[in-house]
Amino acid sequence: MNVSNRALGSDLAKIDAHVITPEEYEEIPELTDEFFEEADEYIGDKLIRRGRRAGSGTKVSTTVRFDAPVIEAFRATGKGWQTRMNNALVDWLKTHSPASA
Repeated sequence: MNVSNRALGSDLAKIDAHVITPEEYEEIPELTDEFFEEADEYIGDKLIRRGRRAGSGTKVSTTVRFDAPVIEAFRATGKGWQTRMNNALVDWLKTHSPASA
């Protein structure tokens, strides 16, 4: 590992002397297995892309076109909008037949 001799621009002695309070400990996240599974992985300064999570195997990738207002309405609901859109279609299928629509 290359170590630079240049100054860090901070008072390391002051940092070493600091005693962490119980309140500060409460701010530290718990390092669970899930934490590490979600963490970014680096080799040096390079971020390693892990790819997408494996799907459930029950979904099929396809290309479909919807009216812009429909997509905008679902996207406006935030992260997970595609799942909510899928769930809305699943609910619709409970009371409708695609062939008769």
